[in-house]
Amino acid sequence: MTGGVLKVVPVLWRSGDGPPVTIPRDPAREAARHELSKRMYHENDPGLLQRTLNAFWDWVDRLFGAASTATPGGSVGLLVIVLAVLAVVVALWWRLGTPRRTSATSAALFEDRPRSAAEHRAAADAHAAQGHWNQAVQERMRAIVRSLEERAMLDVRPGRTADEAASEAGRTLPDHADPLRTAARDFDDVTYGGRAAGEGTYRGLAALDDDLERAKPQLTGSTLATAHKGRQGAAG
Repeated sequence: MTGGVLKVVPVLWRSGDGPPVTIPRDPAREAARHELSKRMYHENDPGLLQRTLNAFWDWVDRLFGAASTATPGGSVGLLVIVLAVLAVVVALWWRLGTPRRTSATSAALFEDRPRSAAEHRAAADAHAAQGHWNQAVQERMRAIVRSLEERAMLDVRPGRTADEAASEAGRTLPDHADPLRTAARDFDDVTYGGRAAGEGTYRGLAALDDDLERAKPQLTGSTLATAHKGRQGAAG
């Protein structure tokens, strides 16, 4: 014991009556180990997050390596399978759209105060002039339905959806039933499906709006009653 400090020296014991064999430490090695343990030498070491990510990607690499050996065609076959799966996911996403917060069948076509067909057309044209095709499609579909209501081809009913309006108008205007259903689907896809409309979609709705302005209804008993109610409302 020197200066109150007890130094431990490794001892190698051996059987027999001889004294134990001691293994002296290498002072230079101990000094180097102590020096390298200082913080200044570890400032650039990867952090916990980086080490975790490195371990994750190493695991992924080993996983794909094992999968490629078990897949016919090796790495090329595995790549083909991965691309096929991605293609299916993209196709489903494009077909189904983003998850909807509100069901398209329960959401009303008109959300704010009642406006005339002319006002909806003006709003649609203003959006189209700025290239805001989603809003332009929405306003043009509202203009179509409001115009049919104003001409007594549809009864004025709050809470009506685009699909309901297209179905009801298609019975009065059977020659335009398919374009009306397409217009309602475009409205739903843009409003609730998270899809982006283009200029072509809007131009199609504008052309349908123009055609409907010149169309004459095929009146049945129910549509005659609707038309009569509309005339009475206009007279009042």
